[in-house]
Amino acid sequence: MHIGLNAQLLDFSQTYRSGGISRYIYHLLTELRALATDDRFTVFVGQAPVDAALAPTPNFRLQPVGLPTQRPLVRIFWEQVLQPAALRRAGVDLLHSLAFAQPLLWRGPSVVSFMDLSFLRFPGAFNRGNRLYLASMARVAVRRASHLLAISEHTRQDLIHLLGAPPERVTVTYCGVDASFRPLDTATVQAYRQHRGLPERFILYVGTLEPRKNIPRLLEAYALLRRRGQPPPLVLAGPRGWRHAAIDACVAALGLGDAVRFLGYVPAAELPLCYNAADVFVYPSLYEGFGLPPLEALACGTPVVASNAASLPEALGNAALLVDPRNPAALAEALEAALTDTALRERLRAAGFAQARRFSWRRTAEETLAVYHRVQQGLWKPLATA
Repeated sequence: MHIGLNAQLLDFSQTYRSGGISRYIYHLLTELRALATDDRFTVFVGQAPVDAALAPTPNFRLQPVGLPTQRPLVRIFWEQVLQPAALRRAGVDLLHSLAFAQPLLWRGPSVVSFMDLSFLRFPGAFNRGNRLYLASMARVAVRRASHLLAISEHTRQDLIHLLGAPPERVTVTYCGVDASFRPLDTATVQAYRQHRGLPERFILYVGTLEPRKNIPRLLEAYALLRRRGQPPPLVLAGPRGWRHAAIDACVAALGLGDAVRFLGYVPAAELPLCYNAADVFVYPSLYEGFGLPPLEALACGTPVVASNAASLPEALGNAALLVDPRNPAALAEALEAALTDTALRERLRAAGFAQARRFSWRRTAEETLAVYHRVQQGLWKPLATA
């Protein structure tokens, strides 16, 4: 079978665009390339990256489309107008759209991946045009795609309950944890702290600074800790998203200016060092399709305090302290325990390694390939072709 994959959101810019969905696409592609299979893969990208893990093989190649598809309107034009012809020229048997949208004019078998439905759950996080495109394409995918992939059971349930997807046509293929996320030696971690100017001890958050990440309540929890004693500084690592000014205002209102540091965007290659350097990782998000950062922190041996909302209990199991993200007092108590209770820290560390081992990108690729084969065999049919 010849599989075409629309990977326009694969990004190597070392900016926030190379996180999230781009990381999912990258790891899925590298593992599909490595599988022992007779299937062929043609991956449509904006520009071909220089990356040995994506080098061509007899069964795997990248096909640059020759357009600046990092621009949303250009990407939509390619996806909807030019992609169907490109698929026909390449002789593709099945299309996997890796981010919500498949072309309206494609009549062949298709699989569509969904990270989350944040454009429906948090519409204010998107400009109107982008939100309407994603919502309309998601509805088209539910009706016309042969099968849908969700990166968590929570996202699967959102597809079923918010968009009416038939349960039998939605399969969960969890994200994985890259082997680079592991405990590192003390000297390497200390050198990183010095390079970044980080304190010897700190609480770490990694993610975009936007409303659904719930940073103001984290700051309120941290302020409660400060009233009880002298906790280590709080380091917020990640790009500034929409309404980030509310976070700065909260820092000022709570008098935390000397205790909170904004680290900015941290490249993926640097994340294992950052997790290893922290005393505790905290992730109070209100909504996640999966939640890679806290799972990666577990793989590095760092105790995690996280929200009990959305998909995070799936990803973290009993290996983290899960609390109500809307309760700053509960968040403060969990942080204090993770910082001070030695026995608890050791238990979380051991449980974290075991939990992280449950998720691998190779398994993601194998389960995705199995979906392709079932679609090829006609075991799943779309609801409509019109």
